Amino acid sequence: MGPNGAAVEIVASDGERAALAKRFGFLDLPAFSARVTVDRRLGGQVVVEGRLRGRLVQACVLTLEPVPQDLDETFRLVFRQDQADELDPESGEAVLNAQADAPEPLEGNVLDVGEIVAEHLSLAADPYPRRPGVKLEDVLPKGRAGAAPETPEPRRNPFAKLAVLKDKPPGDR
Repeated sequence: MGPNGAAVEIVASDGERAALAKRFGFLDLPAFSARVTVDRRLGGQVVVEGRLRGRLVQACVLTLEPVPQDLDETFRLVFRQDQADELDPESGEAVLNAQADAPEPLEGNVLDVGEIVAEHLSLAADPYPRRPGVKLEDVLPKGRAGAAPETPEPRRNPFAKLAVLKDKPPGDR
């Protein structure tokens, strides 16, 4: 990236779209592109802004039928060099910053713009795609026509026998 930043136009090839669809569990990814700008700012910050567009097909969570989704999403990430993750003193795990635009740590001078776009593709996809008009009741098994609904058998408590022993003196157990 030069001192004035960089603009990147990404148009995924057939093979790249197939690999992304497999990686994220999509049925198909017939179209996918992104336009990304990377700008260096004062204070060692690098701002990555982009817009991704495309069309993906996922399985309906109720019927498993294909559900298409058109994408037109924008994103913005801020990275900062020489910024270490804040670690939890007990677990040593990274602590998430609650600020919406908190910078991500940038190690070295390399950003994988393709990976950033791929991650935002997975975030833009509907986590629970559902075919329009389908309700849960439509896919649940239906009872026999004319038959009274079955009453479920009462659930047995696995500790019932232990409860009986609890009230007995130790010699009677």
